[in-house]
Amino acid sequence: MIVVDRLGNVQTNGEGQNNLLKKLYGTFLGRCALKILVCKFVSDLGGWYMNSSLSKRRIAPFIKENKIDMSQYEQREFKSYNDFFTRKIVDGKRPFLADDNVLISPADSKLSCYKIDQDSRFMIKDTRYSLGELLEDDELAKEYMNGYWMIFRLTVDDYHRYSFIDDGKIIGNKYIKGRFHTVNPIANDYYPIYKQNSRSYTIIESKNFGKMIQMEVGAMMVGRIVNHDKKQCFKGEEKGYFEFGGSTVIILLKENQVVIDNDIIENSMNDKETVVKLGETIGKKY
Repeated sequence: MIVVDRLGNVQTNGEGQNNLLKKLYGTFLGRCALKILVCKFVSDLGGWYMNSSLSKRRIAPFIKENKIDMSQYEQREFKSYNDFFTRKIVDGKRPFLADDNVLISPADSKLSCYKIDQDSRFMIKDTRYSLGELLEDDELAKEYMNGYWMIFRLTVDDYHRYSFIDDGKIIGNKYIKGRFHTVNPIANDYYPIYKQNSRSYTIIESKNFGKMIQMEVGAMMVGRIVNHDKKQCFKGEEKGYFEFGGSTVIILLKENQVVIDNDIIENSMNDKETVVKLGETIGKKY
């Protein structure tokens, strides 16, 4: 899938990783290796290393390779790679409009947006998904017929803390055990990753966008999804963070709640992801 910014410029970061994933997912030997790599104990082992001081040597090369502007983040010495990976951004670097009519992005990410049909299903490339399978709740899935599902895919160079997109009351949480496939679109050509991966979701009665669902999806080498314990939420407030690896935030909104910006809809229809930042406006109230 092509990644573009809001001006339509193609982004080319991550080609090396894409080539590796094509070998893993696109060859017989690669898929044999995947049977081990997607297991939880491998992610746990990787997490142990990334939390150790041994991993500090990876930080400087990673910053250079991915051209990360560290002036945006808190200036301190990092104890491990994971300590660096979960770094906090400086206050004011991700502003958002307080306007109740504005829908904001929950994370720095690559965004795709899809319409949910009357059977509570949706297509991603050539893979058809059931919302009931994603949520493991067919009755809840029916409430989102004709609504929107938005995929905010975080890559390793993104800021890995995510926020609530509206004020509201938290009315439910659910954790689903699963595997740890990469969330790169390449994997979707071979596996239905969004119904196989480990994931956690929160049901929110929001102030401006109705009963919505915010889900976090674990991915290859992500040992933990860390959500803060909340009963109320506020627009722009941190919801949680991912430890090392690429990962995804999913937002589900009901019919007639939001109008998504045209460039995002058009890009998604043409198999393009749109680069967005935490707090950036991506739509407006219906």
